Amino acid sequence: MSTADITPSLPSSSDATSVDPRLPRTGRRNDGSRHIVHIGDVPFGAEPFVVIAGPCAVESADMITRAAARVADLGANVLRGGAFKPRTSPYSFQGLGMPGIEMLQHASHTHGLPFVTEVLSESDVEAMAERVDAFQIGARNMQNFALLEAVGRTGRPVVLKRNFGATPTEWLLAAEHVARAGSDKIILCERGIRSFGDETRFTLDLAGAMWAQDESRLPVIVDPSHAIGLPHLLKRAAAATLAAGLDGLMVEVHPDPTQARCDADQALTPAAFEELMAHLQRFTIERPLLAR
Repeated sequence: MSTADITPSLPSSSDATSVDPRLPRTGRRNDGSRHIVHIGDVPFGAEPFVVIAGPCAVESADMITRAAARVADLGANVLRGGAFKPRTSPYSFQGLGMPGIEMLQHASHTHGLPFVTEVLSESDVEAMAERVDAFQIGARNMQNFALLEAVGRTGRPVVLKRNFGATPTEWLLAAEHVARAGSDKIILCERGIRSFGDETRFTLDLAGAMWAQDESRLPVIVDPSHAIGLPHLLKRAAAATLAAGLDGLMVEVHPDPTQARCDADQALTPAAFEELMAHLQRFTIERPLLAR
C-alpha cells in the first residue's frame, strides 16, 4: 500500500467546521455531525455498541484461532491481539512479530472478524498496512508523532489509546497528527490514567472519555482490562461504558489465562466474557449491541 500523502481537505461549510480551532480535522463540528469509522465492515460511532475482544498477545496459531472462535461465538465484533508487544521489562515476551500478524489474518478470516493489532515502529507500518484491518497505537506511543504520521499516511483505521499521563486535550491533539497526515479514520480508546491509588491497575477515566466524545467528532471506546486490571470488575465497567453513551469496548479474553504470556492477571476467560456480554444485554433496551 502506498504511503503517499493523502491528506483530506477540510470541510468548506461553516456549519461543518470544528468548534475548536486547534482541532480542525477531528474536533466537534458546529453542526453536531459525528464521524463513523469502519474496521472491516464494523461501524464505530453509529448507534450500536461495538465489542472488540481477544488476547493481549498472539502466542501461537492454535491459541489465536481458539480465541477468535470463542469471542466470535459470544458476540464480539472485532478481534484484538498483539504481534508486537511493548513490555516494561526487556526480558518479558515481546510478541511473535510478522508471523503473529499472519496468524491473526488466518484467525480473522476463518471466523469472520476483522482485527486490530498494535504497531510499534515506523519501519513496520508499510508491511503491516497490507495485512491489518486496523492499527492500534498503544499508550506508550500516543505522542510518537513520527509513528502517528506514518500510520495516518496509510489511510488505514487507527485505534488511538490515551497515554496514562496525558490529558484529554493532548489525546485529541495526538489524533490530529494522524488526521493531518492523511486519515481521519480514528477511534479514540480510553485505557486508564495514573492516579494516587494502587487498588486497580490504573484509574478508569470515564469522564475524560465522555469529554473527548463531546469535544471531538470521533468514536470513543474504553479498554477496562488495562484501566482496571481486575477481571471481576470488568462486566460492571463495561455496562458503565455503555450507559455513558460511549461507542464501544475493548477487552482481553484468553482461552486459558493461567497460561497467558502477557497480562495473565487481567484477561477474562471465555466463560467470564460470556457473563460480561450477558450483563451488557441487560442495559440495551434503548441502545442495542451491534449484532453479528
